[in-house]
Amino acid sequence: MTTHSSGRGSRRPRGGGSRRRGDDRPYRQKSSSSTPKAPVKKSLWDKFLDLFTGGNPPIAKVPPPRTTNGTHSNDSPRSASPRKPESVEVTTPRLYVGNLSFEATESDLFELFNGVGQVQNAEVVTYKHNQRSKGFAFVQMQTVEEAQRAVHELHDKDFLGRKLLVSGAKSNKHQSAS
Repeated sequence: MTTHSSGRGSRRPRGGGSRRRGDDRPYRQKSSSSTPKAPVKKSLWDKFLDLFTGGNPPIAKVPPPRTTNGTHSNDSPRSASPRKPESVEVTTPRLYVGNLSFEATESDLFELFNGVGQVQNAEVVTYKHNQRSKGFAFVQMQTVEEAQRAVHELHDKDFLGRKLLVSGAKSNKHQSAS
């Protein structure tokens, strides 16, 4: 049977053994109180870190405590609660319809708003790449008075399982600025 060595020329068993000296006495560890320990030699990485930290160990970053809703306490308030929609005064016949069900179609809106007044146009805003609803729409009424009546009657009304948010649409000069 052939044995292979590690190439170092030694025949010592790995892991040391119970005997370290040349004599027959068993190895005993000396107590640390009797002799002072030699300083630990620093690795290249430790020396590199000492260069930037001034010899002080780096402080571990501890994440801030979580609040009851699962967010960090220093998160922005916008991430903790949904943004409140702003109500716009009705000065034109064009209305904004928010919190719209994703299954709602333009014909559904046309029928709903026709119960209040005469509708000129209903347009559900969709994503360009897949034509899925973004959850809001614009409805053009015949007159400003009909638009105001639609806001009064349909705001917070349940429609396809969601409470509608109906308000005046922002004017075109606000839309072109964004």
